[in-house]
Amino acid sequence: EEEPQPGERPDTSPPEIPPGTDPLPDPSPEEFPGDSPEESPRPSDPAPTPAPLEIPEAGPDELTGSVTSEPTERRPGFLSRLLRRETKTVTRRVLDDDMLEQIEELLIASDMGVDTALRVTANMAEGRFGSRVSTKEIKQLLAAEIARVMDEVARPMPLYPDTPQVVLVVGVNGSGKTTTIGKLAAQFKAAGKSVVIAAGDTFRAAAVEQLQVWGERAGVPVLTAPEGSDPASLAYDALTKARADGADLLMIDTAGRLQNRKDLMEELAKIVRVLRKVDPTAPHNTLLVLDATTGQNALNQVEVFRQIADVSGLVMTKLDGTAKGGVLVALADKFGLPIHAIGVGEQIDDLAPFDPEDFAAALTGLDRTA
Repeated sequence: EEEPQPGERPDTSPPEIPPGTDPLPDPSPEEFPGDSPEESPRPSDPAPTPAPLEIPEAGPDELTGSVTSEPTERRPGFLSRLLRRETKTVTRRVLDDDMLEQIEELLIASDMGVDTALRVTANMAEGRFGSRVSTKEIKQLLAAEIARVMDEVARPMPLYPDTPQVVLVVGVNGSGKTTTIGKLAAQFKAAGKSVVIAAGDTFRAAAVEQLQVWGERAGVPVLTAPEGSDPASLAYDALTKARADGADLLMIDTAGRLQNRKDLMEELAKIVRVLRKVDPTAPHNTLLVLDATTGQNALNQVEVFRQIADVSGLVMTKLDGTAKGGVLVALADKFGLPIHAIGVGEQIDDLAPFDPEDFAAALTGLDRTA
């Protein structure tokens, strides 16, 4: 090639390609991944939004009381560990307004309700406000206060000398009435009582069949009526037969009904009126079965069923499937109705007497074996 002469500009034009020769192919994305259009962000695409950082609030140092501005590692909050086991390192914090507010939020999240949560925390802090407490001590204080509230309502279902004792079981759809009747019948039968069950849900054949299965498990006869029959008429016939047979207990199942259905609630009131034509004191017990997973809605159910059927006691089911059993504390605090038993499973013996201390320990995460 000729050297460029002084003053001449070098030729920068691309070299000529002979005819019939393909130009060099462009590099594929596999050869240069960083330059691939799929991996290179386009100016028109919005940049991905990063997840917000959860920055723990600065709090007093455990020993000096100074404010820690740059924690070296993220630790769970003191009160967020209330439902966990106590760690080996004992941490003590001042029981102040901020801590009480966080405890209230935890209790409200467990469906205890605002009013009851405020009362429980206020009683727990009485005489201890401003003192330093550990996680375990907080759990113990909470459990003691909850057990104190629940002690007033932990009562077994009373048995009366006059027979047959009529037990009317009510509740909304799916609350567990049928299984509760089967479990109670098995317990009374094991205690030497003569029990009869009346399948008062005459509108659903499946409900009658289910109750018959439970009756067979418990070894208890089940009285039925044709589908679509008047449940009040069945209750009347069942009480008459139980009295003639000398039964100790007559347990009457009722159709599940929503508390906002006026027609169904009136039907329940009719059953009570018909029973009192045979025995003016019947029903001797009206058990309202509540589903623990319904949370604060249980308060509305108790309010309505008390007006219609004069509820005398509660049975709480499905406590094994929810972390929101705090509604029991709200029920005890507001209504004071006896809690006779709690359902913790599907087996025939999975109906336990209500123990306030065990319940309080389970709700707060307190390890009673430690």
